[in-house]
Amino acid sequence: MKDVKEIVDSMKNSPSGNGGRIYLIGIGGIGMSALARYFNAKNVTVSGYDKTETALTKQLAAEGIRVHYEDNIEFIDTDAQLIVYTPAVPKDHAELNYYLAHNYAVVKRSDVLGAITGSSFNICVAGTHGKTTTSAMVAHILQHSGYGCNAFLGGIAVNYNSNFWPSEKNVCVVEADEYDRSFLKLSPDVAIITAMDADHLDIYGTAENVEQAFIDFSTKLKDGGLLLSKFGLSRTAALKASHHLTYHLNDVKANVCAANIKMSNGSYRFDIIYKNPVAITWKLNEVELNMGGMHNIENMIAAIAVAHHLNIEDEKIKAAVSSFKGVKRRFEYIVKNEKQIFIDDYAHHPDELKALLTGAKKLFPDKKCTIIFQPHLFSRTKDFADGFAESLDSADEIILLPIYPARELPMEGVNSEMILNKMKSTNKKVLHKTEILDWIKNSKTELLITAGAGDIDTVVEPIKKILTNSN
Repeated sequence: MKDVKEIVDSMKNSPSGNGGRIYLIGIGGIGMSALARYFNAKNVTVSGYDKTETALTKQLAAEGIRVHYEDNIEFIDTDAQLIVYTPAVPKDHAELNYYLAHNYAVVKRSDVLGAITGSSFNICVAGTHGKTTTSAMVAHILQHSGYGCNAFLGGIAVNYNSNFWPSEKNVCVVEADEYDRSFLKLSPDVAIITAMDADHLDIYGTAENVEQAFIDFSTKLKDGGLLLSKFGLSRTAALKASHHLTYHLNDVKANVCAANIKMSNGSYRFDIIYKNPVAITWKLNEVELNMGGMHNIENMIAAIAVAHHLNIEDEKIKAAVSSFKGVKRRFEYIVKNEKQIFIDDYAHHPDELKALLTGAKKLFPDKKCTIIFQPHLFSRTKDFADGFAESLDSADEIILLPIYPARELPMEGVNSEMILNKMKSTNKKVLHKTEILDWIKNSKTELLITAGAGDIDTVVEPIKKILTNSN
């Protein structure tokens, strides 16, 4: 089998219209679809399989990428030079096993991303939460300011309605995924670590192993590169970098932080203070961020610090930040008027839920807060049931959906009632997804939040229609 980098390089550098052929198993995944779009932009013939048709796979098809939804070797591309799959693909997948049995070049998504970015200037954003929004913010500032970048994101940036965009500039902004240790195949020139909380314990086993993976990620930084980590991470001293700065929402002990934060109608104004290491060397006043959540100010602080490191002009940074419209399912306003606020978010970890609910309640303190939460994975629910209960208790009303299993089989005794029974709130219940719309019709919600990483997003538009009609 040819080296994956050799195959990818031949595709990247081939003459227009003759870029070879690639097949992706799990093409509708957020990371895989970004790869599909990258190769499609390079005139590679792209096709693939996914389990179900989604809005994203429909977009891929509209862009000229062939997608099918039946695990059937009659539909595969037998002329493909490279086969890419995700760890979520089951081992008995017929198409995957055909390619393996017939000695095709079969690799994981992380191998391909590592090969693509092997010779570029890379800004890699890692963290158990916050990485999608932060990477989208970095990429948007670079694009909007004219600096330019290729963006590989784990979410759909609203400004571009995409998780990927190309650039002639040999710069890549990459969301660095810790799942399956994928991010250890990247070579950052700038690395951001937003959080190192326990997660994916089905992969790592212990919180200490999760932290060690992030420490290992920091060793991938190129000589002379910049590491930017959130101030207060438990093992900051173990991170490896000759040039290491910290950031925080408002802790002045960090190298970069915000000051004079003002809230107005779901938006924020704030100043940025940059110290290296203790003396103030740079300030950026009156930055405007038009998305909710105090945690998103913190994410933007990291993005602004990177832009300043790259010598992007102050006014260009401010203009880019002001124009940033957010990421779909990251504190995304679905309905926003005087009577009704409806926010949808991808939060699926207790810390993410806590940040989501805290941010929403601070922005709209006079509104009753109702959250509909769909737990993601049996293993995560089992590991963090206490944390989920504590975070959700801060809402005024809590609706839990059954657990979304994703890649897992059920675990005995692990269900949404496990969280429900640990909560102190009395205004709580478990409803099935089929019951949610009728419940919405018969309820008076003021500040409504839907959250989770499963298929809860499929009820967002129906809920929006009900709320819009009732208003």
